[in-house]
Amino acid sequence: MVNLQENIRRVQERIRRAAERVGRAPDEITLVAVSKTFPVSIINEAIRLGIRHIGENRVQEARQKFPEVDPAATRHMVGYLQRNKVKYAVQLFDMIQSVDRYPLAEEIHKRCEKLGKVMPVLIEVNTSGEASKSGCAPEEALSLLEQVDALPHLQVRGFMTIAIFSDDPEKVRPCFVKLREIYEEARARQWQHARIDTLSMGMSSDFEIAIEEGSTMVRIGTAIFGPRTAIV
Repeated sequence: MVNLQENIRRVQERIRRAAERVGRAPDEITLVAVSKTFPVSIINEAIRLGIRHIGENRVQEARQKFPEVDPAATRHMVGYLQRNKVKYAVQLFDMIQSVDRYPLAEEIHKRCEKLGKVMPVLIEVNTSGEASKSGCAPEEALSLLEQVDALPHLQVRGFMTIAIFSDDPEKVRPCFVKLREIYEEARARQWQHARIDTLSMGMSSDFEIAIEEGSTMVRIGTAIFGPRTAIV
């Protein structure tokens, strides 16, 4: 039986310790609880226990669950987004973290324009170089940001990455260092619509390293909700 309250407390404590190790304030870091495969009842319990941001990986799953999910939580799309799902995504989510190509950004803009809304987005960057991962190449991140910044119904807020999966922190860390450098370069520039303040990096296995390297948003699933196989 998963003790949700205790898991949330432990994650928050680990965030606090990681931040303080590098002289950061813990409240600089936003916790997104990634609830993919978990039922509405558990998501709502997490929100009742103080979770204010939830993430989903699949639009179809969000369509099934979100009508019954407590609207108090901000909703993040954190998985790969297909263009044919954008029409649903722009209505379901408060932020899309996985913009990795301009045609996708154009489609989001077109749908948001029809709805009269501005969608906060993050540019997803593939910092590990693994072909299995989504994201634009690091050297293309700022040029993609320049393109997306011209779309008035999108507001780029920063960058997201999924690091290489490894038990060795020194293999994981360079992914986060690379994205932080891109983030800092973007923050030093002037933009038309973008407001660069979000660096989304770090998951259950590596979020403390990500915080040490400047993450402002961590996406935590297993450490909060338990193993996904435990949920039917």
